[in-house]
Amino acid sequence: MQDIRWRAFWLALSLVFVCLITWAVTDAITALVLFGLGVIAYLAGHLYWLHQLLQWFRHPDLSTMPLGKGIWEEVFAAIYHQQRRYSRSQTQLSSALDRFRHAASALPDGVVLLDSSDKIEWCNTMAESQLGLTLSQDHAQPISYLVRHTDFIHYLRDQEYSEPIKLKSWRNPEITLEIQLVPFGANQKLLICRDISQLEKLEHMRRDFIANVSHELRTPLTVVGGFLETLMDMDGKIPEEFRNYFNLMQEQTARMRHLVEDLLTLSQLENSQTVPQDTEIDVATLLATVMNEARSLSNGRHRLSLESDPGLCLTGSPDELHSAFGNLVSNAIRYTPEGGEITMSWKQRDQEGVFSVKDTGIGIEQQHIDRLTERFYRVDRSRSRETGGTGLGLSIVKHILTRHQARLEIQSEPGKGSTFTAVFPKARLVHKQSALFH
Repeated sequence: MQDIRWRAFWLALSLVFVCLITWAVTDAITALVLFGLGVIAYLAGHLYWLHQLLQWFRHPDLSTMPLGKGIWEEVFAAIYHQQRRYSRSQTQLSSALDRFRHAASALPDGVVLLDSSDKIEWCNTMAESQLGLTLSQDHAQPISYLVRHTDFIHYLRDQEYSEPIKLKSWRNPEITLEIQLVPFGANQKLLICRDISQLEKLEHMRRDFIANVSHELRTPLTVVGGFLETLMDMDGKIPEEFRNYFNLMQEQTARMRHLVEDLLTLSQLENSQTVPQDTEIDVATLLATVMNEARSLSNGRHRLSLESDPGLCLTGSPDELHSAFGNLVSNAIRYTPEGGEITMSWKQRDQEGVFSVKDTGIGIEQQHIDRLTERFYRVDRSRSRETGGTGLGLSIVKHILTRHQARLEIQSEPGKGSTFTAVFPKARLVHKQSALFH
């Protein structure tokens, strides 16, 4: 660009020099006429090449690009090289896009590319099969016009894409689809659709198997436990040297019965398709019951305290919440050494209802916290057996809270204790107008 400016400067200087010589040889009028004609010729040349450039831009093709003269020769050369680089980039992008589409077409999952307005830009063959799309006809159509399932419409509108949703296929009721939206780029989204029908069947089989086995085990365990209690109560019928064996059998039978009950409870929660009943629960009264159960379980070995807001109530299932709160408290008692302190509280925080159980127990290392709600997961298996835990308590708590649109928060520090907090949404809170805070 600097070279072009200098060339224009020297051209203008040369014209001025010629005009000055003409003025000296002839007169001023002739020099001015010559200067004007030179300027007009200079501008006409620029206008001509600008016109040629405009004509080329209307149908850009490297083979028809003008060559130009003078300054314009460099301009056209620069545009030519820029266009070649652009063409190479376009070719590379097209090749990369073709490779992506080829790879996406081979995926076992359906893939749909949505623009910022949730319109279909592209989809693979599997998406066409699973969602009933036809790319040639549905391109640039809003996805909500073609996938009319109510749950999907809400999922798309709410823009909470951290978790996938499950839908029954509207084309085949026996097929279950898992759909997740992944935002990327400039408000674009990638819709990933997967057929999980087989996984769902296996999960149902697992649940039915656990429920059936647990149900079948309940009766014989009850019979065995009853006979053991009867034998233990019969004075003189059991020799003293065998009494320890009978005590051990009774303890293990009780532990198995507890495990079966927890398995049945978890199975019922997993298989339940109905939402919890919206019964108004006096949480303060419920926690008083939980407190009495905690005193019985602790048997004076811990300092127990309860702080509750008597004017703050919940809507939900009393039996399920009783089970959830009781599991949190019993866990705290089991894992807190004798002489430790356990504090229960129920209050409102940031428009949410919060039930927390804080203990001064052994605590939990951070690496275990994320897995505590998994079935049968135990930080210390030997200690769990000693305390009578089944490894299902927190899994039951998680399912109950999920059914009540609540969440479980866990804070813990090894050697200092843990705090388990159940947080309930504002929609489930009920305030007693006549209640007084204590």
